[in-house]
Amino acid sequence: MKIYCCEEHVELALDIIVDECEAAPILQKLDGFPQMKCGYCEKEAIYLVDSE
Repeated sequence: MKIYCCEEHVELALDIIVDECEAAPILQKLDGFPQMKCGYCEKEAIYLVDSE
């Protein structure tokens, strides 16, 4: 499971990964990546929260 998120929603994304995947989330900053939108609002995503 991958969740792109802005600064405002990073804690929500971390909680969802822990709750749904029962795994420690991997948090990556998106420097240099193509512009993505937050999965919860229309702001630019700053982080990728991953379950793998």
